[in-house]
Amino acid sequence: MPMAVYILGLSVFALGTSEFMLSGLLPPIADDMDVSIPKAGLLISAFAIGMVVGAPLLAVATLRLPRRTTLIALISVFGLGQIAGALAPTYEVLFVSRVVSALACAGFWAVGAAVAIAMVPVNARARAMAVMIGGLSIANVLGVPLGAFLGESFGWRSAFWAVGAASAVALVGVVTRIPRIPLPDEKPQLKQEVAIYRDRQVWLSVAITALAAGGVFCAFSYLAPLLTDVAGLSSGWVPWVLALFGAGALIGTTIGGRVADAHLFGVLLSGISASTVFLVALALFASSPVAVVVLAFLLGLSAFYTAPALNARMFNVAGAAPTLAGATTTAAFNLGNTSGPWLGGAVIDADFGFRATAWAGASMLVLGLAAVVVSLRLRGGAPSRRIAGAPAHAGLEQSAQAHAEPERGIPAQSHPEHGTPAHVSPEQAAPSDASAPRR
Repeated sequence: MPMAVYILGLSVFALGTSEFMLSGLLPPIADDMDVSIPKAGLLISAFAIGMVVGAPLLAVATLRLPRRTTLIALISVFGLGQIAGALAPTYEVLFVSRVVSALACAGFWAVGAAVAIAMVPVNARARAMAVMIGGLSIANVLGVPLGAFLGESFGWRSAFWAVGAASAVALVGVVTRIPRIPLPDEKPQLKQEVAIYRDRQVWLSVAITALAAGGVFCAFSYLAPLLTDVAGLSSGWVPWVLALFGAGALIGTTIGGRVADAHLFGVLLSGISASTVFLVALALFASSPVAVVVLAFLLGLSAFYTAPALNARMFNVAGAAPTLAGATTTAAFNLGNTSGPWLGGAVIDADFGFRATAWAGASMLVLGLAAVVVSLRLRGGAPSRRIAGAPAHAGLEQSAQAHAEPERGIPAQSHPEHGTPAHVSPEQAAPSDASAPRR
């Protein structure tokens, strides 16, 4: 696995900490800004909305720009957004800072994912994405609980300052370790990339990803008040339970990344099913502190076990447009991260209580399972003409184009660096232990 992929994972640590740390900061932010907890929860949705809008827009805007320069600019803007959040005098300013940070985060994810996918052979896509998602998992293990601890001990603004510092470290890594990737001889054509949206499997992948993410974060976004108000734990427990969720996420990402290349749909079905069961259990046993703590760990494991497969599936069906594929995946995840907290807040505002967010999340996951089944049934049909016959671009785009739609048996060109054989599909070539990332 190229070192640059691990640097991208390090950068994602800062991005992920900012995205999810508000789950442990909602009560102090609500008190300080004099708003309700559901309204404070909209700050999570604001970040997600910014990523939904920003991912495709920035992917298109930077399509012909040097990848390394783009990554440097985006991580810099993201860090400045954290500083603005730390200094925000009002809820409205904080809301805007979250949107700006999200736009930069979305662009970094989209471009970074395209870079990571292009650097590895076809049967290592899910493992490469697992490294990047591993940064997100570590953010949940360390960053999010640390943010909750800082918020409890020094005020919620200190958490934003800490993420700003982590962004500066990530910037140094990108500047010093990400290689300069030459622009392709033939410029990418927006019209050709946008044509992937004619493939119904792309839209099914969007729906699956959005529902899988939304179902989990419908409940996770309100985990802190559920722990204190329903399970009866003190606020000091919140960072530790968030750390358990993150530990489960790290384990799940590692397992999912190793298995998904060979059994992609098996991971999707089993992972989303497990998350559904855990959310139902959380709704039923929310008043039991022991049950909630254990289920938080299991939910993190099942949700992030599924994540590498969700990412790899999108690149499989939209590989002819590597930049928009990454942007679409980012947008899909954050459609879920927008709709999930919104649905959870609506349930709370309707006086159904915090435990009802788990029921609402489970309902979203059931819909996601149905979409997986539909996608699996349609998979035996004719491949997308756009994906099968798109012209290759040199450089980064050519590498990702060579990997287009391997699951349907479309010939994959040999990768220039790794010697990937033609006609290799995830089902035909299981990931070898020697090539798996070590964490």
